[in-house]
Amino acid sequence: MSLEKNSICIVTGAGRGIGRSIAVMLGRRQARVVLVARTLKELTRTAELVRREGGEALVVRGDVSREADVERLFDKVSDRWGAAQVLVNNAGIGIYGPVATYAARDFDQVLAVNLRGTFLCCRAALRQMMPVRRGTIINISSVVGIKGYANQAAYTAAKHGVMGLTKSLAAEAQPHGIRVSVILPGAVDTPMVRKARPDLNPGELLQTEDVAQAVEYLLSLADRAAVDELYIRRRASRPF
Repeated sequence: MSLEKNSICIVTGAGRGIGRSIAVMLGRRQARVVLVARTLKELTRTAELVRREGGEALVVRGDVSREADVERLFDKVSDRWGAAQVLVNNAGIGIYGPVATYAARDFDQVLAVNLRGTFLCCRAALRQMMPVRRGTIINISSVVGIKGYANQAAYTAAKHGVMGLTKSLAAEAQPHGIRVSVILPGAVDTPMVRKARPDLNPGELLQTEDVAQAVEYLLSLADRAAVDELYIRRRASRPF
């Protein structure tokens, strides 16, 4: 579906970084934006920015890894505005370290938020989108969804999982008129990336607005068109 005025859009991990930029972009398009994250103060700030751009905002504090929180989220959306039309799964965490000394509880937590949370939100969105045979789901993966880096095993495993989930989901959703895409950003200038890769020069990273622009592109497609995967990276500053 193409993005229209008053489209009902859910953005997880909307409190800061990539999620905030996506939410602000949707506000600029005069969408009804549902903002989801665990930190209320950050969500409140994002809501202010969305409204300043001309959109409507609904703040829902919750943890996407908890089934009850996700069900409550989609019930609130339905009660307030109706069935979700766009879902952007952006919520994610990173806990880094070598596998040999990595805590199993940290591995479980990373997969719970990044992969289980994406699954729970996708499932809930499908249940609202399928009856009306319309909707768009965009999952935010990462370059580590197709590559691997030292000290990022849990995060990489989760993002590889998001890739597999998206591919199967796209095949299931297509007969119901629902498009499912995945965006794989390279390194983006966010606190998470700066923590994971302190060796990178922030001036040479993608900006959060670049990912928001990719989401906007996917939402601008005609109903006959679909993009399965969109990998974006920083353009080389010097010619090869």
